[in-house]
Amino acid sequence: MDRSELGADFARAQQAAFRFVADEAGFAQVYSLDRRGHPVGRTMLAFLNPDWSVDLVQRAQHARLAQWRRDPHTLVSWIGAAAAGATNEHPHVFDIDTLPPRAVFVRGVVTFLQGEETERIYRREIDAQRAAGFTKAPLRSPDDVAQNLAAVRLVPYRVRLEGFGYEAQAFDFNAPGGST
Repeated sequence: MDRSELGADFARAQQAAFRFVADEAGFAQVYSLDRRGHPVGRTMLAFLNPDWSVDLVQRAQHARLAQWRRDPHTLVSWIGAAAAGATNEHPHVFDIDTLPPRAVFVRGVVTFLQGEETERIYRREIDAQRAAGFTKAPLRSPDDVAQNLAAVRLVPYRVRLEGFGYEAQAFDFNAPGGST
C-alpha cells in the first residue's frame, strides 16, 4: 500500500512506533546474511531516524561488517510488550490468550559511513546517553573512534509496524526514497 493511502491511523501508528523505539524498546535485533545466505541475528543498539533509516555503530572487528560487504541486505527490528489497551479479540488462526507484541521492522540495504560520520553519530548518541545519566560505556577520543569503531546506515526499503493499530492491524509501507 502506498503511504498516502494509509491515512490518520497510519500517522498515529508512526508516531507511536517512534515513541516506542525511542522510549521503551532499547535494544534492537539486527539480521544480516552469512556467506551461505542464511540470516544471522544479534541484539545491539540501533538508532532509528525520522526518515526510517537506521544508524548502527559497532566495534570495527565484528563479523557482521564482512557479511554486509558481501551482501548489504539487512533487517532491523525492535520488539516489546503489547501496547496499553491492546486487544486480541479476533485471532486470525490460533487463540493462546496472549496479546501480540509491538514490533517495528525496517528492511533495507546497509551503506558504510566514513570516519567523520561515524564520529558524528557516536558523539550524538554517547552525549544523549550521558545526559540521561548513563555513564558506564567508555568515552572514546576521536582517534579511538576512528581506529576501533565502524558505522553503517540502513537505507530503508520497507517498514512494517505491528501492535500500533486496532487489534491485529499492521502497517506495511515503502520507506520514502527507499532502496531495494
